[in-house]
Amino acid sequence: MFQRINKLFFLVVLISCNTSQESSNNEVAETENENEVVAEEDVNKKIILFYGNSITAGYQLDLDQAFPALIQQKIDSLGFNYKAINAGLSGETSAGGKSRIDWVLQTVPDIFILELGANDGLRGLKLEETAKNLQAIIDSVKKENPEVQIIIAGMMVPPNLGIDYSNEFQQVFSVLADENNAIIIPFLLEGVAGDPDLNLEDGIHPTPEGHTIVAELVWKYLEPIL
Repeated sequence: MFQRINKLFFLVVLISCNTSQESSNNEVAETENENEVVAEEDVNKKIILFYGNSITAGYQLDLDQAFPALIQQKIDSLGFNYKAINAGLSGETSAGGKSRIDWVLQTVPDIFILELGANDGLRGLKLEETAKNLQAIIDSVKKENPEVQIIIAGMMVPPNLGIDYSNEFQQVFSVLADENNAIIIPFLLEGVAGDPDLNLEDGIHPTPEGHTIVAELVWKYLEPIL
């Protein structure tokens, strides 16, 4: 009798374990199927690549607070078939952007938003070199996708390096846009720069509220081509 009870108990435990394992396997399979569906959806989406420095990267903020993520939210809300990729890197110069662009282009964009050059200006680097580096980045992108739509985010620098340098710096972006049939955003931080309520304590990088304004500005130029 005691042996029969033990055998019955063992059988119940065995069935329970097998059922649990089967359930677990089913859950894993369902999760893998869901991931495959998500991955397939992403593969079918066109790519918007945001390539920039700390502004794009969302310096000192969560990634979902940076303006590229806010752009993705707008895209999703409208059902557009695009995926925004944030390839921003804090401290990036145009030379740094040139050196890493080939690696980034493992994902080929349909829309390329270039936000580099500000750190060159803040360091007083030669604008001829900045222009060459930015053009090299654009050339690399066009080589991968000749049909790519390019948006160039213009920037400004303080006049402490001289009014001539500041003016020439601003012109770098508009000239590049003209030469590459690109869309130009005259000043990415329009309505944000200089406002202490919209910038971090350093006075340079936008707060989450500042990024919301930047996203609205970028969206104005981006939406018509989606």
